[in-house]
Amino acid sequence: MCIRVAKYKVAKKSLNTKIDYDISKHWAEPILYGTQEDWYNNLKLILEWSPFTSEEELLQQVPLRRILHFRRRSIISTLSSPTTTTVKRRCFSGVSRRLYHNQTRSSSIIVDQFSDDEYDCDFENNPASSSVANIDEWKWKLSMLLQNQTDQEIVSRDKRDKRDFEQIANLAKTMGLYCQMYGKVVVASKVPLPNYRPDLDDKRPQREVVIPLSLQRRVEGLLQEHVDRMQLKSGDVASTTGEDSHEEVEPPVKRSGNADPLVDGSLMEKVLQRRSLQMRNMQRAWEESPEGKKMLQGRMSLPAFREKERLLQAIAQNQVIIISGETGCGKTTQLPQYILESEIESGRGAFCNIICTQPRRISAMAVAERVSAERGEPLGESIGYKVRLEGMKGKNTHLLFCTSGILLRRLLSDHNLHGVTHVFVDEIHERGMNEDFLLIVLKELLSRRRDLRLILMSATLNAELFSNYFGGAPMIHIPGFTHPVREHFLEDVLEITGYKLTPTNAIDDYGQDKLWKTQKQLVSRKRKNNITVLVEDALSQSSFENYSSKVRDSLSCWTPESIGFNLIEVVLCHICRKERPGAVLVFMTGWDDISCLKNQLKANPLLGDPNRVQLLTCHGSMATSEQNKIFEHPPPNVRKIVLATNMAEASITINDVVFVVDCGKAKETTYDALNNTPCLLPSWISQASARQRKGRAGRVQSGECYHLYPRCVYEAFSEYQLPELLRTPLNSLCLQIKSLQVGRIGEFLSAALQPPEPLAVQNAVDFLTKIGALDENENLTHLGEYLSMLPVDPKLGKMLIMGAFFRCFDPIVTIVAGLSVRDPFVLPQDRKDQATTAKSMFSAKFYSDHIALIRAYEGWKTALSEQTAYEYCWRHYLSAQTLQAIHSLRNQFHYILQDAQLLEAEAGLNNRLSHNQPLVRAIICAGLFPGVASVVHRETSMSFKTMDDGQVFLYGNSVNAQYQTIPYPWLVFGEKVKVNSVFLRDTTGVSDSTLILFGGGLVNGALVISAMPYIISCVLLHVLICPFLS
Repeated sequence: MCIRVAKYKVAKKSLNTKIDYDISKHWAEPILYGTQEDWYNNLKLILEWSPFTSEEELLQQVPLRRILHFRRRSIISTLSSPTTTTVKRRCFSGVSRRLYHNQTRSSSIIVDQFSDDEYDCDFENNPASSSVANIDEWKWKLSMLLQNQTDQEIVSRDKRDKRDFEQIANLAKTMGLYCQMYGKVVVASKVPLPNYRPDLDDKRPQREVVIPLSLQRRVEGLLQEHVDRMQLKSGDVASTTGEDSHEEVEPPVKRSGNADPLVDGSLMEKVLQRRSLQMRNMQRAWEESPEGKKMLQGRMSLPAFREKERLLQAIAQNQVIIISGETGCGKTTQLPQYILESEIESGRGAFCNIICTQPRRISAMAVAERVSAERGEPLGESIGYKVRLEGMKGKNTHLLFCTSGILLRRLLSDHNLHGVTHVFVDEIHERGMNEDFLLIVLKELLSRRRDLRLILMSATLNAELFSNYFGGAPMIHIPGFTHPVREHFLEDVLEITGYKLTPTNAIDDYGQDKLWKTQKQLVSRKRKNNITVLVEDALSQSSFENYSSKVRDSLSCWTPESIGFNLIEVVLCHICRKERPGAVLVFMTGWDDISCLKNQLKANPLLGDPNRVQLLTCHGSMATSEQNKIFEHPPPNVRKIVLATNMAEASITINDVVFVVDCGKAKETTYDALNNTPCLLPSWISQASARQRKGRAGRVQSGECYHLYPRCVYEAFSEYQLPELLRTPLNSLCLQIKSLQVGRIGEFLSAALQPPEPLAVQNAVDFLTKIGALDENENLTHLGEYLSMLPVDPKLGKMLIMGAFFRCFDPIVTIVAGLSVRDPFVLPQDRKDQATTAKSMFSAKFYSDHIALIRAYEGWKTALSEQTAYEYCWRHYLSAQTLQAIHSLRNQFHYILQDAQLLEAEAGLNNRLSHNQPLVRAIICAGLFPGVASVVHRETSMSFKTMDDGQVFLYGNSVNAQYQTIPYPWLVFGEKVKVNSVFLRDTTGVSDSTLILFGGGLVNGALVISAMPYIISCVLLHVLICPFLS
């Protein structure tokens, strides 16, 4: 038998049994690991239990070079950190060297002559044997790591590990471990590893910034003078007040509860009863009118009407109810009306207050307008809506349609929703983050408000998930009626149109400004998600034998990474030439794809002819007036084509749609919590979304749906989409959770329908702590309380508050509003260079996308006052709609900060330092921190690195991407997104001093500031404030 000896343990059969020790196979394990003393003792054990009688005999049987070769190998030693291990190289020395030095002279010579160079040559000349030996050693290392309860990882800088990385990584994977290579360093870990480790990057930029002592002393003196001056002024004011006022101001007298008649409950109830009678009379009058009868007849034809009584009874008897119904059954417009009409008819209309949430602004406004028309009232009476930037509601509004975010903001100030009797949450199947968050809050609220009724509505049949979440709440399904819709998958589309795909026309052309998007379609992804793997497997297993050879050849050229612009153009031409009249709805992934496709279609002689085709777009960032155009009927003999995102799946209904073209993808933000990076990529939709898109075509007559992907790919789709709560950063959500005062964030989110991973929650908490919104105990700071009032991302909210605090409000509110909507700078495909030059002119060597935005907006305001705004936008490649949205959002932020008493009543005081460009740059830095990238300068170029990602790139439309080098060591950025690589969007160059004063502590080899807070405040006062005190 063979014996393995390791750390004083000997495997043996019995003392009386002859032992056959196979030293040729197992000599590495007994003697290589542990301390040198362990090694020496293990060697003695080998001699004791092996056929060798002496050390000399052992050395003769086993080549000394092999022993030395493996003894010199790395051994694991734990550093001071309990969660980090590294590898230290220890050469053959000490006890072991003395042991062999006492042997024959030849052995001693061999030991002393062994060197690192000789060792390297040995494994380089014998790569195969060295690789095998290296992998054998890694097996032992990884086994020891799994058995060690304290160590988390192995870090090795051995040259051979880089060569054998693929084998080591596969070995680690089979053992349930993770392995990653960072440059020349190999790391094996028990937990997933990020894409970049700054602690292992020897080339990371390091800077040391020292504040001179003379400057510190000078600032201290200036600060003391300022404090003395302010104290003197406050003393004068106090003495003046004391001379003029000798009487104490009496506190306001509290009135008794019955003194104010409006507080009297019985009187208020009488007022509401009188109002209820008026509402009933008005409702009956409308129902008896010819217009009302006609409207009621149309409403009675909807499938929801047949379930009216059953629905009302279920809502009255249950606190929570889940209703599913196909698109077009009338659940969104009719169910809230049924409750309101029932309460009005029973004489309780004024006591009824219903809130119905929608996932998008356009759907909230469209539904409110429709319901008010069905009731014969102007919008803003009993029916109203409220979305960001606009709303129509009055004191007599009893049915309010709003976005989920609006209801959440109301819950911040009114935890119990006083006066609200019914809450509808519509489109819960979309699993938006606000909707999932809202369900957690409402579930907790129901235990305090037993009278509150919660109605959840879904367009799909996955109601059981929500029913179980609310303790087995009853479910009702409304069978909808839609006209039959015939489906055509890609193989059918190619057969119908006769179009032949080739390796060239299957690729989407995004133009020169987005050449990387075009090239990306030609390269298969190295890391593929589960759906992509399933899609590829489905394609490889499908033969398409029932189709012609031309179709099969075309399918072999189909590129799953592409959207299919050319194919969409062919399908639309086919519909316009050969199909019956009716609107066409084309589902695209996002604004970029919509813009590129629209430009391509305009160049087509048929589709670009406005006398034959009306091209419209629908996107969430568009102005409301533009979005409403999609609901209008086109002129006679003109076909309407709407290019839309997935918001048109369920949130809105375009009644005259007969044809649907489905690209099968949607642009989804996914969140890589391990690397703390959001990824924005087109991804395959779910089967539920595909059914929703198909259903858009059968509203008014039988329809046609053209799926631009094979049927086998559809069958590989997941059944439902991943909830947004599991695929987006949680910064804003966690801030709202703390403002609700519901305890710790992690515990609260663990009660979600599908809780996010703990690492994503911890990343959000760490971010909020870094920017000063939370303290170390996860409590809201004063800054955090103000940030929770603002309907923007926390970092933008901080920038807004800093702008108000430093009397630099106007330029900062422009930046915040601009970053909250779509980029106003337009880059047409055919005039990209001119558009880039126009944007660079706004930057004017400021090296800042944010300052370019400020200057563009200020120029637009001037042009608006001179009535030349259209020419200004056309000349400078700006979107007038986006600039108008920025203008409206600026006004809203102004009102919010005024209500929070963060702005002075006199506008001039809020902008006293708005002209100070270094101060504007500093406030941008304060708001965007910790979004910082270091600029690595070279002679004629530069590159960028972040602490989380290592090498990053700038978007091509950034003004800083146009320079070979910039005179700043740092860039702050508004957003980073991983597409094929990590790209930074909206950047501004900042100096060391700006980052010191307005940034924070950047550790792990970047900028580290260690100074007393008093000194930092002194420098802040000297650099930014003192020059303006006089």
